[in-house]
Amino acid sequence: MAFASLRRLAGVALVCASALAASVALAVTTIAPQPESTVDMAKVLQPGTLPELAMGNASGVPVIEYGSLTCPHCAVFSKETFPQFKADYVDTGKVRYIFREFSRNDLDYAAFMLARCVGDDKAFAADELLFAQQDKWAFIGNPTEPLIRAMRPTGLTRDKVNECLKNQKLYDAIRGITSRANDEIHVTGTPTFVIDGKVYGGELTLDQLKAILDPLVKK
Repeated sequence: MAFASLRRLAGVALVCASALAASVALAVTTIAPQPESTVDMAKVLQPGTLPELAMGNASGVPVIEYGSLTCPHCAVFSKETFPQFKADYVDTGKVRYIFREFSRNDLDYAAFMLARCVGDDKAFAADELLFAQQDKWAFIGNPTEPLIRAMRPTGLTRDKVNECLKNQKLYDAIRGITSRANDEIHVTGTPTFVIDGKVYGGELTLDQLKAILDPLVKK
């Protein structure tokens, strides 16, 4: 009898412990990160020097990502987090996602220029392609040829590549996006996200994005 009672008590304790652990885990995953700073969201959303690389319902909550094509954390976000984030928030009309080019070095400028030369409507897909193959072109001694090879699926020929990289107007426009981000957002690293007037530096997980966005999106 005593043994049976002990077993029942142990079972109850185990259930309670499991429930507590689940509650703690849920609490941890739903705590929104603290922003680094705040900005005037209306000002940040004003059109820039190039057409926005945007997707999602225009009435959705604006989420701006400043990313660098040579940034490993940006590539991880693009490959591992963005697809589910897009499915949950962008494709459902909850979020208006905007990707903005933030160039940290000359290779970023070259890669972003080539992506834009594919066409403004295809530039984001080209950026995703470059993120997916980042290890093949971004961290080697002579990246020019590997970058050109990485762009081949877009149909960009060598002649078009050479023409594109000489486009001073395009270079200045991409530089303008980076300069504006530095002036308005004071970007200290990539990726940087701006949501509801708050600036979040670093790679955000899907759970962190959910914690930030769920109180803001239309149910």
